[in-house]
Amino acid sequence: MASLALKNLFHDKIRLTVTLVGIVFSVVLSSIQLGLFVGFQRATSDILYFSNADLWIASKNVTHAEDGVPFSERKLYQALASPRVERIEKQIFQFTTWKKPDGADTGVLLVGFDLAGGMGAPWNITEGRIEDLNQPDAVMIEELYKDKLGVSRIGETVEIRGHRAKVVGFTRGIRSFTTSPPVFTSFKNAQNFFGLREDQTLFLVVKAKPGVDPESLKSELQSLMTDVDVYTRAEWTSKQRNYWMFGTGAGITVLIAAFLGLLVGVVVVAQTIYSATVDHIREYGTLKAMGASNFYLYRVIVTQAFLSGLIGYAVGMSVALLVSRISLEGTTAIILPKELVVGLFFLTILMCVGASVVSINKVTRIDPAMVFKG
Repeated sequence: MASLALKNLFHDKIRLTVTLVGIVFSVVLSSIQLGLFVGFQRATSDILYFSNADLWIASKNVTHAEDGVPFSERKLYQALASPRVERIEKQIFQFTTWKKPDGADTGVLLVGFDLAGGMGAPWNITEGRIEDLNQPDAVMIEELYKDKLGVSRIGETVEIRGHRAKVVGFTRGIRSFTTSPPVFTSFKNAQNFFGLREDQTLFLVVKAKPGVDPESLKSELQSLMTDVDVYTRAEWTSKQRNYWMFGTGAGITVLIAAFLGLLVGVVVVAQTIYSATVDHIREYGTLKAMGASNFYLYRVIVTQAFLSGLIGYAVGMSVALLVSRISLEGTTAIILPKELVVGLFFLTILMCVGASVVSINKVTRIDPAMVFKG
């Protein structure tokens, strides 16, 4: 049965090529679009996820991190009333303007964090030290955005909202989903850049004591404070991702493109396998006349579809993984986690086998007597 399927598959190499091109196109397009979706998701929330905070405290009804509303730092002392809190730090997370050395303006995402605690600090530092942010007006930027920010080396000065800022270090791989690159600084420096009052903050980040359940601590802190919302890290990152990926419609566009890629693959595979079945309809009729069961013929067709999907997936995923690796050197990352790669394999095989159903219906209606007709 497998031998017959292989002979049918490779008998017409042009048709096989067309089938494989359709599958490869489908796998590559779907992989890249879904990889972009994963990359975008991570870019929207990596800074929050890697903050190492168990809880986030924000003003009421804040929809996403960049939309923070100032509130009194007295909330910090109210939260410290809980004996289950290890420490609390203030944080600023906000869009602002960056004036390059040539005078041009661009947008950045400024992240101000407590240097003493370090929750929300940058990671993957390639140049400079985290301690350098103790300097007045010191900032650390992502090296992938050097050209966009008009900076090439440590020590260069720019302006943030009319205030002088000095670059003291670079990170690698901290991307932004928006067109505003991330810029890290101390909370004190961020307060000065924004003109925020000494007794105000945009967020509080909380570290629970070892063994304390974040969910139960969240409930306790929420009952202690009014006019703020308390989120676990998972809730806050999920809220952030949902806003940028679905609230803005960007994620839906990417998912539609991935779906269209799969649809193209189904149509191409169904059409080519159906054509191959029609071209060999007398041979299938001969097999039925010789006593072959419908089930045997079904297995031949399904095996052809499976082999087509297997070959097409191997080629397509190889291309997609290469593109993914190259993309990691740029500002837009196409991330293909293992779960996605495995899931697309089964989806591709299901797509190809499902497309063969059209051909199976054709074989079911074969009259073995046709073999003996002129």
